[in-house]
Amino acid sequence: MTVGSNVKSCYASLKSIEANLKTLNERAQHNEAKKVFHETERIIKEIKSDLQQQVIFLSQEEPQYKQ
Repeated sequence: MTVGSNVKSCYASLKSIEANLKTLNERAQHNEAKKVFHETERIIKEIKSDLQQQVIFLSQEEPQYKQ
């Protein structure tokens, strides 16, 4: 598996984690749990955004990393 493939796979995993955190936040009954899920979701969004930029970089600047 290439570096580009690994980065794309990681990005897809983060999208799944983000969706799961959103669901957990919606289903949580305790305010403290809702806060934790929301804050974690926010952090994951930031990481996902950074990783998305890396996917774009790898696909444009590093053709040997393309899938």
